[in-house]
Amino acid sequence: MSPQISFLNTTIDNLSMQDTLKMVEQAIVENKQLHHAAVNASVLVDLQKDNELRKSVNSADIVNVDGQAVVWASKFLGSPLKERVAGPDLMANLIELAYKENYKIYLLGAKEEVVSKLVAIYKEKYSPSIIAGYRNGYFQDEDEGAIVDDIVNSGAQMLFVAITSPKKETFLHKHKKSLSKVNFIMGVGGSFDVFAGKTKRAPQWMQKSGFEWFYRFLQEPKRMWKRYLVGNTEFIMLVLREKYFKKTKKNSS
Repeated sequence: MSPQISFLNTTIDNLSMQDTLKMVEQAIVENKQLHHAAVNASVLVDLQKDNELRKSVNSADIVNVDGQAVVWASKFLGSPLKERVAGPDLMANLIELAYKENYKIYLLGAKEEVVSKLVAIYKEKYSPSIIAGYRNGYFQDEDEGAIVDDIVNSGAQMLFVAITSPKKETFLHKHKKSLSKVNFIMGVGGSFDVFAGKTKRAPQWMQKSGFEWFYRFLQEPKRMWKRYLVGNTEFIMLVLREKYFKKTKKNSS
């Protein structure tokens, strides 16, 4: 069991990137399944009021922190997390691992032109054999059974789902048992768009200083303004309430 921290109605595993990679490799070697989830400020705000999302995240075998603001908040609340394990970075490291160890991956999500381009990039950079299968992320509920069957029958050890929250969390939670033969299942949000070159990721200094969200906002202000500007304010209020309200309530009891 990894060290864990209770945080805003969820439990986060206090793991570094290397800790996480070791757990994934161990799951593959032992032929077990590891269901991965990640939380950032936006997800933590949403799961306070979305019971299905909260259930999906809390059912995961491992929950990483994918947001520098959450790392800062954990220190503020007196339970410091080791480091941010960003989804795109974890995915990139796992693709490298798959290539070195001859594992196969399945890519589910994004638009057809994006996921097709990413498959072509990985085939050229690594090897065609790394790709067990792929599919775009635009489908109806009634299509899910056939998609899950395709993933299982592909022989993939790793599944990366690039669909927005809370859809990706719900999909993985709903089909976790059916996907039991896939050793590692993970939601990666907009990572396919980044690796396929459709969108750019923030410079390293912005990632480390906690302003990656602002870089993303500048790229898609109409779509992202509510998520970041309103969501970040809600997150700050949740952290302050956790710090001072609970402390006051404890002292008065």
